[in-house]
Amino acid sequence: MSGMTKSFYIDAMLAEDYPAVANIFEQGIAGGNATYDTHAATWLDWDAKHMPVARFVAREEQTQRVLGWIALSGVSARAVFKGVAELSIYIDNDAQGVGIGNALMNHCIETSEAAGIWTLQSGIFPENEASLALHEKHGFRRVGTREKIGQMRDGRWRDIVLLERRSRRLM
Repeated sequence: MSGMTKSFYIDAMLAEDYPAVANIFEQGIAGGNATYDTHAATWLDWDAKHMPVARFVAREEQTQRVLGWIALSGVSARAVFKGVAELSIYIDNDAQGVGIGNALMNHCIETSEAAGIWTLQSGIFPENEASLALHEKHGFRRVGTREKIGQMRDGRWRDIVLLERRSRRLM
């Protein structure tokens, strides 16, 4: 983080955090290995897509600046899948490597399990080694690779590694 370690804490994501959340997501888009999306959604679209449970940001203690975020989205409207959610996590480029991803992941897992979510899943580009390692560190296992499942705006086809984490508490 700009040559110094800053203190941070995990906090509930608020609507007013969304400009910073969207900016961090746009950094992921620019990096080329985080998402198929080409731009951040509006707050209303993002809010409608993501579950109200386990939406968190990491805030820098002194400035309150958002350094990263994590959120869940449902995978199906069918009642049988009510306890399955897709996890998204993004860390500001200037705040990587200081434990923010670990802290967000721990908080999300604990909160999601308390809310009755028994499976978390993620789809990650194979080139995103840092994200794969973070997920695996937190108990996600690789369940397969979907080959050439989506096409980037430049026409390039990309694979997605599917990962899932089953709650040890709820299963």
